[in-house]
Amino acid sequence: MTILKALFPWGPVFFGLGFLAPLIAALMINLTITAPFGLTELQTGLIVGGTWGLVAKFGGRWI
Repeated sequence: MTILKALFPWGPVFFGLGFLAPLIAALMINLTITAPFGLTELQTGLIVGGTWGLVAKFGGRWI
């Protein structure tokens, strides 16, 4: 129970990394968008999804 209480506030970051990152990578591949700076699509998705999750965690909202 204490593990869940410790992990629950980080839920937006886990959502950004676990759901948004693969979604962004798949969209980039299907829309033939090249990743910037020589990164792979998954690396770009992890950066964008993780950043968006951190913004949601500390900002309190996704938008």
